[in-house]
Amino acid sequence: MSVITISRGSFSGGKQLAECLARKLNYRCIDRDVVTQRTSIRTISPNELFAALETPPANTLSTLNHRKYLYLALIQAAILEEISKGDAVYHGLAGHLLLQGGLAVFRLRVIAPLEFRLNVAQQRMKLSREEALAQIEKIDEQRSKWTRYLYGVDWEDPSLYDLVINLQHITVEQACRLVVGMVKEGGFEFPAKKLASMNDFVLASRVRAALAKDALTSNLEVEVESHAGAVTIKGDLCEETEEVQRVASAVPGVLAVSLQEPALAKEA
Repeated sequence: MSVITISRGSFSGGKQLAECLARKLNYRCIDRDVVTQRTSIRTISPNELFAALETPPANTLSTLNHRKYLYLALIQAAILEEISKGDAVYHGLAGHLLLQGGLAVFRLRVIAPLEFRLNVAQQRMKLSREEALAQIEKIDEQRSKWTRYLYGVDWEDPSLYDLVINLQHITVEQACRLVVGMVKEGGFEFPAKKLASMNDFVLASRVRAALAKDALTSNLEVEVESHAGAVTIKGDLCEETEEVQRVASAVPGVLAVSLQEPALAKEA
């Protein structure tokens, strides 16, 4: 199984590259719509979710911080559920960061010159040059702040990626053939050990998402680890240990739940 993530600035050709790779490699193409279908719950609309992800909170002490945690838990779980089905290309905000944890992911970054991006924005959104420039700068700034806020990294740092593709002098089709060749040469397949890690990561994300969705535990912010069905939940549980146990134990695949708070550990 292989997973490719594509990070790109707005109007940089990343969507077209993802679709080309999915077509040529016979991979599923996972995008914003697929994720919103999985993350939609009664109290959070898809538009609210992605607006929050692209706009970091002005005040890191505000309640928006917790909303961000909830959104992130849901999106990460949704992406992991999708890629666990098999070969996939994910293009979206910070996919390479959401899929950390030692997973065998081919991390691509697509960049393009400003003129390329302006032309795409003007044609696609029917904007003037000035409007297109303002839109590109706004989105880029928001995404940069978001990744720095959540992970403390610069999303343009090339060390975060396995390959950076500049579309200034090559076409999307040429870039697609290049990546297809690299994938077919091997090196980005999930070996058996990595597949086990993947399953653990998926289960942990399911538990965290379940806690985020449940009305009695959605106020918590926790770390979740999983190993062969044994789940460990770490954090301040605010006297909600029974509810955490209830929610986590009900997640399919969970065989045991261990709770670890800052000053105590409890196992069931």
